[in-house]
Amino acid sequence: MTYMETVIREVAKDVWIFSKPFARGGLIPFGGRSTAVKLSNGGVWVLASTPLSTETKSTLDKMGPVEYIVSADRVHHLFLTEYKTAYPNAKVIAPADVVERHGNKDLKFDGIWGKDPPDTKYGFEDDIQHCYFSGFVNKDVAFFHPASKTLIEADLLLNLPATEQYSKSKTSGKIPVFGGFSPHGWAAARFAWTMGQDREAMKRDAKTVSQWDFERIIPATG
Repeated sequence: MTYMETVIREVAKDVWIFSKPFARGGLIPFGGRSTAVKLSNGGVWVLASTPLSTETKSTLDKMGPVEYIVSADRVHHLFLTEYKTAYPNAKVIAPADVVERHGNKDLKFDGIWGKDPPDTKYGFEDDIQHCYFSGFVNKDVAFFHPASKTLIEADLLLNLPATEQYSKSKTSGKIPVFGGFSPHGWAAARFAWTMGQDREAMKRDAKTVSQWDFERIIPATG
């Protein structure tokens, strides 16, 4: 697999995605996607879920100075150190589980969902709202960019097969036997319900997100 397999495109004004192949456990083609948003102050906010390839870094640098490096849940954290090394002045913000799971124990976290007070402001709220799903097993955070009416999330909703992530790959993004996993199907609702450890918290946070006026969803998977 090469970095040239990464699909980079602007999906809305000041919102860029970086999609590439990724197989969970080396078998299931989930795909991976990072998302970057140019903030109104000229800085850049990045949900860092894929490697910082030369092409990815070039696009980010053209957007502006990276000010925030974000992990959206407890499993999308593998490349935080890579991004922080490239952008040492950026703030790293992630769920509490990431602090425990991330391999680099020297990485400094400037904000921690699940540990900080719920009303904590991290500095990007003028452009991006956030909702921490404490009741979800992966401790996901959903983000909303009102200017583009875009909802950004990791594993709260899946959209499989990972067509875009595998569009430049020699391998297929189709899941053997299973086929796909549409966010509009009954399986998505069942999945979210099953992954909920605290159903009341899930209802509370889902209500918050449902009140956001979004027209598109950018998932990290699919």
